[in-house]
Amino acid sequence: MSPAEKPSTPPANSNVPPIVAGALGRCPRCGGAKLFSGYLHLAPKCEACGLDYGFIDAGDGPAVFVILIVGFVVMAAALVTEVKLHPPIWLHMVLWLPLVVVLALGLLRPLKGILIALQFTHKAREGRLEKGDPQ
Repeated sequence: MSPAEKPSTPPANSNVPPIVAGALGRCPRCGGAKLFSGYLHLAPKCEACGLDYGFIDAGDGPAVFVILIVGFVVMAAALVTEVKLHPPIWLHMVLWLPLVVVLALGLLRPLKGILIALQFTHKAREGRLEKGDPQ
C-alpha cells in the first residue's frame, strides 16, 4: 500500500479527554464533531476525523446507570422529606415524578456518550470465540 492509499487517521485531540468529549456528545477521538444525530441516535461517522461509529455498542449500560443514580438521589430525597416534613402522598408525587423524568432524560445522553468514549478508549469490541474453542 502506497502512502497515498493509506487512510488518514488524525491523532486524537489532546485538548479534549475522551470522557469529556463523550459527556459533551462529541467524537471520542477528535472531540470535534457531534456523536449523536438525534437525542440518543448516533451519527454514522465523525464529520471531522472520519471515525466510523459502527463499533459502538453501548447496549443497556446507560439506562442501568441512570436507574441507579436517579433512584438513589430521588429515594434519598423522598426519605428525608418524609421523615422531616411528613407531607401527604400527593405532594410526594408532585415533587418526585417530575424530578425523576428530568434527571433521567438529563443523564441518559451524557452517560451514553461516556460509555461510548470508554469503549473507544479501551478498544472494547464484541467478544468472539476462536474456531477451536468449544462453546
